[in-house]
Amino acid sequence: MAIGWLTVLQSVPWSDVVRNAPKVAAGAKKLWGSVANKDGVDHAAELEAQSRQPPEHLTLGNLQAQIATLQSVVGELQQRLTESTGLITALAEQNAQLIQRIEAMRKRTARFGAALVLVAIASGAALWLGLRLT
Repeated sequence: MAIGWLTVLQSVPWSDVVRNAPKVAAGAKKLWGSVANKDGVDHAAELEAQSRQPPEHLTLGNLQAQIATLQSVVGELQQRLTESTGLITALAEQNAQLIQRIEAMRKRTARFGAALVLVAIASGAALWLGLRLT
């Protein structure tokens, strides 16, 4: 079973994984943006309804209500942007750490494999010499 995992790890093009990590983060950002916009609160419809009022109904109170709605929307967007940026940064850092650890394990596995081959060659040579001297 360990040999199966070793084969899988060796077949992964790690240079491509490292090179494409920023693209993955950008895709996650787009996905987060599309999901975050579906929060059930439709400020656009509210603002559109307010702006369709005839000019004679545009009072100071209506304009102040529009401004308050816009300020609320901007505040929510800023909060989402801050949260999304923090999330994406954390994910990117975790991804980079994961790739570094996997690369280190891949190199270590390659060294252990080379050492195993050397031990096998030395054991074979010793066995061969032992049988030849007997």
